[in-house]
Order: sequence, then C-alpha cells, then structure tokens
Amino acid sequence: MKTPQNISDFKQKALQWANQFEVCCFLDSNNYKDAYSAYDFIIAAGANAELKSGAGNAFDELKSFHSQHQQWIFGFFSYDLKNEIEDLQSNHPDGLNFADLYFFVPKHLIAFKDGKAEVLLGNLSVLGEIESYSIEDKKPSKAIQISQRLSKDQYIHKVEALRSHIIKGDIYEVNFCQEFFAEDAEIDPVQTFEALNQVSPTPFAGYFKIYGNYILSATPERFLCKRGSKLTSQPIKGTARRSIDQAEDEAIKLQLRNDIKEQAENVMIVDLVRHDLTKSAVKGSVKVDELFGIYSFPQVHQMISTISCDLNPEVHFIDAIKNAFPMGSMTGAPKVKAMKLIEEYEVTKRGIYSGSFGCISPNGDFDFNVVIRSILYNAESSYLSFQVGGAITYQSDAVLEYEECLLKASAILKVLGG
Repeated sequence: MKTPQNISDFKQKALQWANQFEVCCFLDSNNYKDAYSAYDFIIAAGANAELKSGAGNAFDELKSFHSQHQQWIFGFFSYDLKNEIEDLQSNHPDGLNFADLYFFVPKHLIAFKDGKAEVLLGNLSVLGEIESYSIEDKKPSKAIQISQRLSKDQYIHKVEALRSHIIKGDIYEVNFCQEFFAEDAEIDPVQTFEALNQVSPTPFAGYFKIYGNYILSATPERFLCKRGSKLTSQPIKGTARRSIDQAEDEAIKLQLRNDIKEQAENVMIVDLVRHDLTKSAVKGSVKVDELFGIYSFPQVHQMISTISCDLNPEVHFIDAIKNAFPMGSMTGAPKVKAMKLIEEYEVTKRGIYSGSFGCISPNGDFDFNVVIRSILYNAESSYLSFQVGGAITYQSDAVLEYEECLLKASAILKVLGG
C-alpha cells in the first residue's frame, strides 16, 4: 500500500504509464460516492492472457476463461452479442471493428481506495515507476470534423415511424440511436479521454485500449454489478439539462422528478430489468431499491432506478450477465421485438456502443457499465464514432427527442471541438 501525495497527479501518470502497453483498462468513479463500488479507480495494464470471441459461443468461452485463470479479468461485451442470445442479426456498416467480446488477465493491476494505492497483480515496484513517470506535454488537439449519419429530418421521420409501431401495439418503448462520426480523425486518445473526463466526470468513466481500438467513456450508467450473492442494476431513463442559475437548476431537477413521461419511460425499463433479473434470482428476491432517483452530472440531470436480487446459487454469474444482456435501457420493451426494430431503423452497427465494459474479480464479483457518452476510435483506420439515443414512447415528441440527443452529445462535441 502506498499513499501518493497528489492523487490527481498520480491518476494522470498512471494512465499515461498504462497506455504504453498494447492493452490497458482504467476505470474511474471520479469520487462519486457509491455503495457498490469496490475501488475509487483501478488500472489494469498489459495482458498475461487474452480471450477474443465472436457472437456464437462467447459467454461459454468466457466461463472457461475465468475458471482457467481464477484471476482478475477486464473486458467488454459488445451489443451484438444479442445475436448469440436471441435469433437476431446485425447487418449495418461498422467503421470500428471491435471484437464481439474481449477479456484479458492483466500483468499489472493497481487499485486505489481512500487515498491509498495497492498493487493487486504484478510487482510492487510499479508504484515507484508510476510516481516517477514523466507526463508528456500535451499537443494542441485539432478540431475534428464531425458528420451525422442521419439528418434531422431523417431522424424525425424514423422516430415517427417507430411511434406508429407503438400505436399498433408492436412495442411499448424502443431506444433509438444515431451515429456521429469522423473519417481521417487524428486524436491523442489519452489526452482526449482526460479532456472528456474533465468536462464530464461520471461514476463509471473509463479508458480501454485494445491494440489500436479505444473506448473513451464518460458513462453515468451501471449495467450490472455483483457483490457476494447480490446483483444490482441501475438503469437510466429520463434526462434534463443543467442550468448555471442555481434556482433554475433546482426547478429543472424537480420538473424531471415529477415528469409523467419520463417516469413512464423509466418504469417500463424497471419492469424489464426486474424480468431479466428474475431469470437469475432466488425466487422472490427481486426488489426495486430506488425508483425515480434524480442524480446530477455536469451536463445533465438523470432519472436512475436501482433494482437488485439475490443470485440463485445454481446460476453461474456469467449466465446472470447473459440473462440481462443487452441492458433494457438500451433496447426497449418487449426486448426482442424492440431489438428487431432497432436493426430495421438504425443505420449503423452498434458494436461496442450500448455494450458494456468492466471487470470480474477472482471470486466472481463484477461491475460493468453501459457504453454511452463514449468516443470510440480505431487508430489504424482513423475512424472515430460516437452514438446518442433516447427512449421513444407513445408520448415522444420527435423534435424534442432530437434535441435531447444533441444535449447528450454536448460534452463529446465540446471535447472534439465540434
């Protein structure tokens, strides 16, 4: 254990140090107090063993990988693993080319809690290496030319078409997303992530480098975590802007808390998550710990609910992840029909967007986020992408939904100079 003199300095050095490796993962709670998080931040660097898999048998391969290594593993689940779980497909263009599933056992693992750094894997000398690491001077970043895959009119037309499916009774709610992208984009991933994390610090932020592929995430959402025998999911549904005027900001927050439309969106997803957890739960143990909690982040207020259950000892913890995947907040209800309509109306493959990344401990505890508010980057092809979306319900106003998308994209656009 070591107590660094300057925590933010240590964090910055640790990320730059980790980025020397072909593979690294940095998970940061940004000092948000959270009853379920084991650490304030954690850094995994270098790979002693790796699993890369396509949809088909990926979850079973992950089970074998974890039991073989019995060690900390870090990785991600792409949204398109839905094709393994249900009879679905993904045929849209994909400029990023992430694997469907990737996990690694780190060579070095440093965890930080209550002002102290601890080496969980690797040599203790690494803390000294990080402390003495010299931070590179920041190069002035060039503004990136961002394009939208859908025009405003196209987006509105598609939302109206999805509302007609709701009116017909095909679905109650669907999460519809659009892509913002840049070709020939040159960014410094660490610098870009640091800028994003500064503009928009969130409790499930993270930096994930897998060779030339990068996830730079300012996500506020937890998909699923396991502590002992307890599973907890915290879906977000309901968004409102912030104001620099304190009185107005409080009024906006109160308005979100009492907004019938936002509550309807949220409760539909709470019901969906309850249903998903039931597949893995001890009978009768699924409960809603908090309904319509309002949490504030730098750009937005969010409505977040918390649902938990006791994991049935006969269900493997990785099957519990599979049973809840993809997360209801990014699909809709009923889930399978919503995912079919997502494939029909969206024009870009989601890939890692609206998937999840995080870590699994040697004893099978885990914590995974939802990949939203995230810049995705393929350094080899110089392709950069981020997607934003929202829940479409019967009450949705297509123009307001479009404006909400831009609000969610605001931090990323600011960082990229758009």
